[in-house]
Amino acid sequence: MIVQKLHEAGVKSEHAYCAAFASIGLTVLAWAGSLRTEPEGMARADRWGIFVGEWAPTFFALGLALAHYEDRD
Repeated sequence: MIVQKLHEAGVKSEHAYCAAFASIGLTVLAWAGSLRTEPEGMARADRWGIFVGEWAPTFFALGLALAHYEDRD
């Protein structure tokens, strides 16, 4: 049902894959930024990078579901 609504809204599997790769890049940027901005022993920015990194598998799964739905049409 969610995949169908996304498909009807114009979201394609390529969009989900691009979002997944973008979240991986954002994770690397957050991690690299945490090395510069956070004082020694502070893990707050590292945790933000891990949080953003957990988005990638969700976007990849959504991309696969959309691709499967697109193949059905």
